[in-house]
Amino acid sequence: MIARRPIGWLAAMMVAAVVSAACGYALAGRGNALPASITTIGVPPFVNHSSIGDVDRVVATAVREEFQTKGRYQVRPDAAGVDGLLTATISSVTLQPTAFSDDRRPTAFAVVVLANVEFKHVTDDNRVLWANPVFRVTDDYQLASGSSGDVDPSALFSQNTQALDRLARKFAREVVTSIFEAF
Repeated sequence: MIARRPIGWLAAMMVAAVVSAACGYALAGRGNALPASITTIGVPPFVNHSSIGDVDRVVATAVREEFQTKGRYQVRPDAAGVDGLLTATISSVTLQPTAFSDDRRPTAFAVVVLANVEFKHVTDDNRVLWANPVFRVTDDYQLASGSSGDVDPSALFSQNTQALDRLARKFAREVVTSIFEAF
């Protein structure tokens, strides 16, 4: 015998489904908290206070490319004639050992980038829409077998440009996602 449920219970479930669908939650990376008046975004060269010579250029380029993937924005490499402006100062790039061999030599590192990042609405009196003075991005890097383990960030990136490119893309994704979601 099939039990029948009261119609009131079914109506309550439907109301709950509608309310939960309209609660404002969205999948990460899908939100866009930017004002509609921002159509042109400037990403001028970043300031580099780290010991890594080219990190500012590579990261700024990756951020421009990430903004362009959002489709509806024109992205410029300067601050002239833009509605939104992203500026960043990279304060440091460091390596932190995360794994060791039997003889206690590092075999893997976390590459850590710290930066002061700010996104302003230029056409709205330079109103800051998003800022993080200690924005941190970390990426893991395995040393090639036979490496000495005595690695500094400059040596790492000069030997493996893919590591810098991967780190820059990760930085760009995290910055742009943070701006769009206004976290």
